Amino acid sequence: MAIECRIVGASVLTPEGWSTDALSIGDGVILAPDAGPDIDLSGYQVLPGIVDAHGDGFERHMAPRRGALREAHHGVIAAASELAVNGITTAVLAQFFSWEGGMRGPDFAEHVFESVCAVRPTVPVDLRLQLRLETHLIDEFARAEAAIDRFGIGYVVFNDHLPHQRLSEGRKPPRLAGQALKSGRSPEAHLALMQNLHARSSEVPAQLDKLSASLRGRGVVMGSHDDQTKTDRDIWAKRGASVSEFPETLEAAEAARTDGAHIVLGAPNVVRGASHAGNIAAFDLVAEGLCDALASDYHYPSPLRAAFRLEELGLCDLATSWRMVSAGPALMLGLRDRGDLVPGKRADLIVLDPETRRVVATIAGGEVAHMSGPVADRFLRL
Repeated sequence: MAIECRIVGASVLTPEGWSTDALSIGDGVILAPDAGPDIDLSGYQVLPGIVDAHGDGFERHMAPRRGALREAHHGVIAAASELAVNGITTAVLAQFFSWEGGMRGPDFAEHVFESVCAVRPTVPVDLRLQLRLETHLIDEFARAEAAIDRFGIGYVVFNDHLPHQRLSEGRKPPRLAGQALKSGRSPEAHLALMQNLHARSSEVPAQLDKLSASLRGRGVVMGSHDDQTKTDRDIWAKRGASVSEFPETLEAAEAARTDGAHIVLGAPNVVRGASHAGNIAAFDLVAEGLCDALASDYHYPSPLRAAFRLEELGLCDLATSWRMVSAGPALMLGLRDRGDLVPGKRADLIVLDPETRRVVATIAGGEVAHMSGPVADRFLRL
């Protein structure tokens, strides 16, 4: 259902702050404020739709139980609905392309990519893809690059989940049996694979340099992940990675700011008040001005909750924190057509009940993605 109306009476979050001016939408974009029939949203707040730069919460819909991988298209539809309920109008679905196998392996990744591409034109929420490439999977780099081209993937992030210290010491990694079970391998085979990949570490930098140059030439946005030191970040900056996802230390985040990278932090980290992995707290980095985007990571309700949490903590006002879930990630992804409620940009917006902070309506590209409760009655009167 496409919406054409002039919203009046609401508190609207603009780039300059809160406003009670009318907001018009039509043809999928924000219009000059004198267009469309009026709809009274007095008592509600209207904010830009959330742009989620990194989230893997869709996995629970794609594979609700181990081995239950059928009818993935329906899983994508369910994920799109969950995104809309949480005010997310643009979602980057972060999918592993990894030696870890199972739901992180290349076969499953291509299954996800195919399903998302099939469903994407049928849902209002803008679903985009991120390929999370394991750095030591060098024999599959050509396959990954082919997938990037085939599915139009515009964002690649590099991960390294090999337990190098344990492997170099000749010790078994922790949780080996459980990880092997998820991969579909025996513990012995899974360990042997990790040992072989670790043994080829000297080959990895040159292969990454070559792949990064190729992706940079295609205009693909690249990011590093879990940077720990300035050296980590410097290496990726030289390869053209313009994003630093979830830096684990103040040193790494400061290095990313120095080299001009966009810094992505986990919204669940803000909501929890700490990293679940024991790394630096996201709100400490926000307080230092070292955050451009807050991402859902693994929990789609968190971006909205984190934006309000930062205001509650006194770290910034809501207009500033909301930019971290809207305009900031949009800029990072090169999506200059969204993130703010100004004429000419996409009609991506959410309607909030200010008392409950519940999303009661989500409009994505001018279409209804979610709507419930009394506010739906007001729209139905159009």
